[in-house]
Amino acid sequence: MADTDALRARWLRALLPARDGACHPEPHQYADALLRRWSEPQRHYHTLTHLTAVLDHIDVLEEYADNPDVVRLAAWFHDAVYLPDRSTNEERSARLAERALPEAGVSAEKTAEVARLVRLTVTHDPADDDRDGQVLCDADLAILAASPSSYAAYTAAVREEYHFVPNDAFRAGRADVLRQLLALPRLFRTPYGREHWEATARYNMRGELEMLSTPAVPPA
Repeated sequence: MADTDALRARWLRALLPARDGACHPEPHQYADALLRRWSEPQRHYHTLTHLTAVLDHIDVLEEYADNPDVVRLAAWFHDAVYLPDRSTNEERSARLAERALPEAGVSAEKTAEVARLVRLTVTHDPADDDRDGQVLCDADLAILAASPSSYAAYTAAVREEYHFVPNDAFRAGRADVLRQLLALPRLFRTPYGREHWEATARYNMRGELEMLSTPAVPPA
């Protein structure tokens, strides 16, 4: 279970440095609205646990970011809109940030950067000089380098989110995603991610791809 009080405190630590000095609505109301979104019943992987993990990984990677608090705000919004049967979740999440953050007192420049980072999670392909994008994308993909049991739980949760997809179609689509990721020269762009996560992530994904590529045995 995610600690919602701790998450509210983390929201404030990210939001308050980004606000201007004017009078703005109570900042907790934005945290509560986001926490409700991250707790929706259709979520099984993209939950408060995932949000917490991404924030934890940003803490690990903070030294590589130019604007770590902006990256943390982007983490809060990057899956704030999530419907498994839609392909527009990142765009809708970015637009939510563009509406909510100015109201919360965040400058237009920082709001635009948060929205840009959220949209970047469509491809997880930041430019070589995009330090903030590299940190967010590495933090979001760090689950790929999890322990065997955690990786198995992750893949099971993803399957549960896509319960409406027939098994053969899901296996084919998931295999395509894994092949695309494995074809990238680098999964992780920060020095820490490359050193600590790259090899394990590739090992996990190759193992999952092998299982997906093995024909399912029909029940006796």
